[in-house]
Amino acid sequence: MNKNEFIAEVADRSGMSKSDAASAVDCVIDVITDSLQRGGEVRLVGFGTFHVTQRAATTGRNPRTGEKIQIPASRQPKFKAGKALKDMLN
Repeated sequence: MNKNEFIAEVADRSGMSKSDAASAVDCVIDVITDSLQRGGEVRLVGFGTFHVTQRAATTGRNPRTGEKIQIPASRQPKFKAGKALKDMLN
């Protein structure tokens, strides 16, 4: 399911217009993104948790030349599925 299909499904289930549903979906994504940028986390009980982890700097290898390269440290977004979501899938 892509974003447009997701928006259409939200519009159908909620009775909103597609433009209102698109605005709501974009707003939810913006709130999650803003929280993660500030280093926070977003917990949606029954669904899961979005959080940020720190990845340390490492030494990698260019597969084409075999040359060693330095990969800088970075912050990575992560999602951990909640128990209710896991139970629905199994």
